[in-house]
Amino acid sequence: MTTDQRLMSEIREANLSYLILAQSLIRSDRAQALYRLGISEDVADLIDRLTTGQMLKIAASNTLLCRFRFDDSMIWGLITDHGRPADAESNASRLHASILQAGRFSEASE
Repeated sequence: MTTDQRLMSEIREANLSYLILAQSLIRSDRAQALYRLGISEDVADLIDRLTTGQMLKIAASNTLLCRFRFDDSMIWGLITDHGRPADAESNASRLHASILQAGRFSEASE
């Protein structure tokens, strides 16, 4: 198997896993899924209605469906705790990062 074939196989697996997870989240707790996945109601509706065959076809594309939601070094710093050991302060940092991301999600969905 060539490097390109291996990469395509890994992208296909990641895409299928992501679609299955997304559909499961949407069906179990829609509001939480919208926040955790960072998607709109319209996209959630589309994912919810996908058949297994459609998910397999979409997963086979050469584009990775999921992406990093954090494009801000401050957020990355908060969630990685700047290399500090876990304690109450690091928990507060993660909470702060979640609050910042929730605000961004709220702004994006308006």
